[in-house]
Amino acid sequence: MQLNDNFQKLQKNYLFANIGQRVRAYQAAHPEADIIRLGIGDVTRPLPAAAIEAMHRAVEDMAGADTFVGYPTDYGLHFLEDAIQADYARIGVDVDISEIYISDGAKSDTGNIGDIFGADNAVAVCDPVYPVYVDTNVMAGRAGEIAADGHWSKLLYLTCTAENDFAPQVPDEHADLVYLCSPNNPTGQAMSEAQLSDWVAYANREGAVLLYDAAYEAFITDGSPRSIFLIPGARTCAIEFRSFSKTAGFTGVRCAYTVVPKELERNGINIGTLWGRRQATKFNGVSYITQKGAEATLTEEGRVQVQETLDYYQANAKAIRAGLESAGFKCWGGINSPYVWLKAPEGMASWDLFDLLLNECQIVGTPGSGFGPAGEGYFRLTGFGTAERTAEAVRRIQARFA
Repeated sequence: MQLNDNFQKLQKNYLFANIGQRVRAYQAAHPEADIIRLGIGDVTRPLPAAAIEAMHRAVEDMAGADTFVGYPTDYGLHFLEDAIQADYARIGVDVDISEIYISDGAKSDTGNIGDIFGADNAVAVCDPVYPVYVDTNVMAGRAGEIAADGHWSKLLYLTCTAENDFAPQVPDEHADLVYLCSPNNPTGQAMSEAQLSDWVAYANREGAVLLYDAAYEAFITDGSPRSIFLIPGARTCAIEFRSFSKTAGFTGVRCAYTVVPKELERNGINIGTLWGRRQATKFNGVSYITQKGAEATLTEEGRVQVQETLDYYQANAKAIRAGLESAGFKCWGGINSPYVWLKAPEGMASWDLFDLLLNECQIVGTPGSGFGPAGEGYFRLTGFGTAERTAEAVRRIQARFA
């Protein structure tokens, strides 16, 4: 028997599993500790009322022989595809129903998309980066070997630093696949129209495919593009991933979608056809009840309710950023994103700041080094907590550092 040896190259635990282990150990040693969790990007507000009502009605549908729904269609039920198409139209993007593929999460899709691309493709990722982009390419054998600097030998790293405002720069080298995330996880920065235009031009020139993660697009407030397809030329070089998780609170419900334009072809083969074949083979679709809930969040009533929740999280992020800056921290994000990216005190490593905040402030965040070598010396906090707990976390940090 042969195993996939690439799995042996991965770190023993996923970043957030490591965080969980440390927090559990601390909690066991200090059962009285009042821990505030601003680490993992999980939501805390309830689902929009429109979604709850729609899902209740869908449950009733499942109780009747005439309204029961079994296996969903391979790519999504038409009522949700229609709602997604209309939602894109609201921002000026034309998407055909056949280009929409409903799934259980952007994490799944950005990880699984590699199945339709060859193992020898050159892959570019940002640094710091959402770990799934890197780890799934390690699993597929595209990453090579890990070097002493923490970089994988076959990956092309797009280093994002304070000097370039954490925006990935178009490289001189060739890449076949490029992972972009805007607004970015973990840095919270959104890419401008000019920056995205440069990437579209690069991809069309190089024959590359942009894997564009727009899971946080609903948090954009400064006019930055909310879709890669707002950029001329993107339909021949980009795939877009979106999710209901952070927008509508579906982290525990699971629903997302990927858009693959009909114009996107490589080697004379339509990429959407490959993705559809992959999904039909390995995925049985999202439940009728879930899709009904997702559809409801895109109605006029649902969008108002979703926006209220987005505003709530955005206010938390702004409060975190303002409080940290008043305590002397340099910060990014918190404007177009629920995440605040901060520079650790001079000379302090990311995990050292994690331990300090946990031990002295009873606050859990995410070490920047967990997102890649360029994240060393940085830290991420999220605005997904309650307003009261967020305010208390800011007070504790200010008391410690101000």
